[in-house]
Amino acid sequence: MRLFAAVLPPAGAVAELAAAVDRLRALPGAEDLRWTDRAGWHFTLAFMGEVDDELLPDLQDRLARAARRTAPFPLRLHGGGHFGDRALWAGAAGGLDELRLLAERSYAAARRAKIAMAEHRRYTAHLTIARSRTDGGLRAYVDELSDFEGTTWVVEQLTLVRSNLPVSGVSGEQPRYENVGIWNLGAGTKAASG
Repeated sequence: MRLFAAVLPPAGAVAELAAAVDRLRALPGAEDLRWTDRAGWHFTLAFMGEVDDELLPDLQDRLARAARRTAPFPLRLHGGGHFGDRALWAGAAGGLDELRLLAERSYAAARRAKIAMAEHRRYTAHLTIARSRTDGGLRAYVDELSDFEGTTWVVEQLTLVRSNLPVSGVSGEQPRYENVGIWNLGAGTKAASG
């Protein structure tokens, strides 16, 4: 199964960002972007890729420990940016040090669970909202997002998510996400399973 650890923004934060994205979609050239599905918006902490089923119990135990060792922290959606000319994202503000620490702990949990992880890079908090089909510029979209300020919420959970890639071949089909495990920060108890 294809897995990643994530922080999921609450419904109110998603609604605020959705209103900003609706304005972006009215800009010239927006039809050339592939907009991500709001139901799947998340902050990826550690992307694990394909994980063998037998590694899942150890991974879940280690993520539970990572959650237990991390206190809840404030976060808000804030501004935006892009990676090259291919990915447009909304950024974050608030407890960025805590978010980076949770990302580091999630990455370490996966490595200790014997999951082959890609090269480790410094974490950049981002929530992907669109991908470009071309090498066209994303600057106008980033400029439009520059004043975006979401309402602060408290991050209280670490979520392990399964990504089910599109299989229909239909243009524009989005991945489907399924929660495999959710752990409360600071408590280390498993909150729910998917």
